[in-house]
Amino acid sequence: MLATVSSATLVGVDGHAVSVEVHVSNGLPGFRVVGLPDTSCREARDRVRAALISSGFNWPQKRITVNLAPSGLRKAGSGLDLAVALGVLAADAQIGTAPLAGLAFIAELGLDGSLRRVPGLLPLVAASGEEGVVVPPSCGREACLVGRALTRTAPTLMALVQALRGQAPWPELPPGPEPVEASTVPDLAEVRGQPLGRRALEVAAAGGHHLLMVGPAGAGKTMLAARLPGLLPALSADQALEVAMVHSAAGLDVAAGALCLRPPFRSPHHSASAVSLIGGGGARLRPGEISCAHNGVLFLDELAEFPAGVLDNLRQPLEEGRVVVCRATGTVAFPARFMLVAAMNACRCDADGSPGSCRCSSAARSRYVARLSGPLLDRFDLRVRVPRPLVEDLLRPGGPAGEGASEASATVAARVCDARGRARQRGAPANAQLPAWRLDDVAPVSAGGRRLLERRLREGRLSARGLDRVRRVALTVADLAGDEPPLGEEHILVALALRAPGEEGPGAWHEPVASYGTPAEARPW
Repeated sequence: MLATVSSATLVGVDGHAVSVEVHVSNGLPGFRVVGLPDTSCREARDRVRAALISSGFNWPQKRITVNLAPSGLRKAGSGLDLAVALGVLAADAQIGTAPLAGLAFIAELGLDGSLRRVPGLLPLVAASGEEGVVVPPSCGREACLVGRALTRTAPTLMALVQALRGQAPWPELPPGPEPVEASTVPDLAEVRGQPLGRRALEVAAAGGHHLLMVGPAGAGKTMLAARLPGLLPALSADQALEVAMVHSAAGLDVAAGALCLRPPFRSPHHSASAVSLIGGGGARLRPGEISCAHNGVLFLDELAEFPAGVLDNLRQPLEEGRVVVCRATGTVAFPARFMLVAAMNACRCDADGSPGSCRCSSAARSRYVARLSGPLLDRFDLRVRVPRPLVEDLLRPGGPAGEGASEASATVAARVCDARGRARQRGAPANAQLPAWRLDDVAPVSAGGRRLLERRLREGRLSARGLDRVRRVALTVADLAGDEPPLGEEHILVALALRAPGEEGPGAWHEPVASYGTPAEARPW
């Protein structure tokens, strides 16, 4: 007899519907799985057999063939266990096939017949293609995030079969988690001094620009980066669901009950491998850190300590907003639209930029900064030096709320929201994502600004890619100030000042901030 049960499998971050066809016939007893299964799928034979016997069902002493259709799609993971078990029962006439219609079954089976969660549940549920879905109890609330009209759950295989037969009611979905107070995002008012770093952080948040901060240890680079999520606008419902699906496929915890609207913030260690950062792995290609930071922020602390080959893998995703991983088992595209924020020291001895503070030779400084390739450095829209804060700022009485305190995150976030609103009116989520061919229409440059850009281009201190990025940053500066195009000389000056370190070579990273070529009246800090 033949039975067909609906389920789904995960390929990258996308779910694909799978029809589990089970055929039970006379012949030598055996169990065979076909349809490009991986090792975990083939091992379902032992899990399913033990689960059926533990639940009080008969294991048919016949020839059992399981086909996972479509046969040209590689299947991975244990999420097909429950569908295989129900297919065996239906094909052996131990349960009817009618109750299985209109439902998809996604769960791993324990040897005792319990239903267990599987990674990537959200994309699996979204791709199942049926009116309802049956998942383990621990995944019930999470599956509801997809918005299905019918989500069923059962703790064991026996309880599920009884509900399908109508012998017992369907178990109620477990209650949602107790509401917990959202973790407090660090406030920008806690940062002492650092006017240039704060200004760069605001421009980065308003325009979605990539930011590189260079400075000595203890200057506040990591402190500034940790406050960036508090400046970014909340995610839309579609963006939040997309982020949740990526995190689910990566095996990360997904908040049940409601989508998290806060942009993700990922900060991998500098020992991370290329696979962990970009994605890939074994038979089931998993998303990397850049995909987990999709629609959010990827913070790379101690940037120069990352292997050069790992960093160069970021160049294409930064341009395209996605990464394509090609392996012998298949090709998978992962979303990777994120803001890259990085921090590093100017040299190995961690000089603070004061005269005579650097003990490194010119060759040593060059070797240290050469860990960053020119093409990767050119993709940072903002490159600022973060010096150690002034003593007066550190000893300011009253703390963050005292007299002369810095602006709070809420104040800066309001300006960022207004600037993002202007970008959306132009048809882009942020100015950093404006197509180059639209810059002449939405961001024309005044005569004075053109002369500044022409001089930088003729001196070789600005590339063609850098020119587009400077114009986008200048447009963000104008949006924050409430100015309308054309972009004036002051907007271009600020954009060039925020991109200064690295233009003149590694030695310039040790110069005082005031030497970066903007008149005092044009500096926003």
